[in-house]
Amino acid sequence: MKQVVNIYENGQRGLKALNTLGAYCHKSSVELSLQNLIYYRVSQLNGCAFCLDMHSKDLLAQGENVQRLLVLDAWRETTFYTERERAALAWAEALTKLNGHIDEAVHNETLQHFTEEEMIDLTLAIIAINGYNRVNVAFMQPAVVGTYTPGQFASL
Repeated sequence: MKQVVNIYENGQRGLKALNTLGAYCHKSSVELSLQNLIYYRVSQLNGCAFCLDMHSKDLLAQGENVQRLLVLDAWRETTFYTERERAALAWAEALTKLNGHIDEAVHNETLQHFTEEEMIDLTLAIIAINGYNRVNVAFMQPAVVGTYTPGQFASL
C-alpha cells in the first residue's frame, strides 16, 4: 500500500489532541512498565509495526525480560505475568476487540487488581494506543519502522 496522506505533516492539530491524551497517560496512576506492556500487546493485535518497534525497545530499555515479550501473544498459557498484568492484558484485549460489550468477568477481574482511578487511567491508555495504532496503520510510513530510539517520545 502506497502512502497517499502524510498525517504527520498535514494532521498536526488532530495529532496534538491524541498526544495530549498520550501525555496524560504517561503521567497517570498506572506504572509505565505496565502501560508499555499493554501498548505492545495492543499493537500486536492491531498489526502496528511502528508501535511494536517502539514499545519493544522501550520495554527492553526498562529491563523487561525478552522471553516475556516473545510469548506475549500467548500470555494466557504462561506463568510469566503477574495477576495484575494478566488482568490488564485481558482488559486491553476486551477493549481492543470491542464487540458491543465487555464481559462482566473481565471487568470484575480488572477491578480486583486496579483501583477505580487506575482502571480509568488504564482504559484511557488502551484508548490512546488503539488511536496511535489506527493512525499508523491508516497512514502507514514503512520507512520509519525501526528508526525509533527508546524514550524518544517521553516528552509528549
